[in-house]
Amino acid sequence: MSLAFTGRRAAAAIVTAALLVPLAACGNKDDGAKAGGAEKSGGSTAKADLTVLAAASLTDVFKTAGAVYEKSHPGTKVKFSFAGSQELAAQVKQGAPADALVTADTKTMDGLKADTGTPAVIARNRLVIAVGKDNPKKVHDLKDLTGSNLKVVLAAPEVPVGRYSKKVLDQQHLAVHPVSQEPNVRAVLSKVELGEADAGIVYKTDAATAPGKVEAIDIPDAQNAVADYPAATLKTSKNGAAAAAFVTWLNTPEAQQILQKAGFQKP
Repeated sequence: MSLAFTGRRAAAAIVTAALLVPLAACGNKDDGAKAGGAEKSGGSTAKADLTVLAAASLTDVFKTAGAVYEKSHPGTKVKFSFAGSQELAAQVKQGAPADALVTADTKTMDGLKADTGTPAVIARNRLVIAVGKDNPKKVHDLKDLTGSNLKVVLAAPEVPVGRYSKKVLDQQHLAVHPVSQEPNVRAVLSKVELGEADAGIVYKTDAATAPGKVEAIDIPDAQNAVADYPAATLKTSKNGAAAAAFVTWLNTPEAQQILQKAGFQKP
């Protein structure tokens, strides 16, 4: 083999290698972009500072749930804004910056279809009669709330728990005249807890947050109402993937265990 031929073959090999290097680099870049895109869009890896508008009756349990969620989803922070569902709906309509919404009834959520993603019920609740410690007025059932010597406080009828209360009382043909109508269930509970009212109708889970201060009188299932808690993302959210991940998580075994431990029922 001549020296000239050997030199030409070596030169060709160098040119070929030079051409392959940028092609390989392009291939690696595309693969990296795909992997990065998949990781970025994946709900399980989405990271953000979330604001969740939630019904007042979820105050205690969602604080616990939020801490658990943040621990298992590093980089995500969850901030809650609690109020009556009707107040939350007004905030959404006014364009309040938030990522997800959880109400204490489907009626309020249904009225926000243009503003939310598809809702999913994450929990259920029932009503009880809340009375002071040791039940000083000896309240035993819904009929006792009609007594003229009893100071009863209810939530306003536009509030989900107020609407449920009115429903159960109307079904039993009972006329109760509350001394006040409150903007959310926690305000009703507070009135009873402070002795400003003898009795009130609240959710079972709310009465359980004041042990030693408030006692709960069960309302029979046949006379009771079931409250559904739907959760949905908000279309105006700037953290869509992270908000969807949180809403989905609320129906996982981990979240359901927290909710049920607080007295909420399975959805």
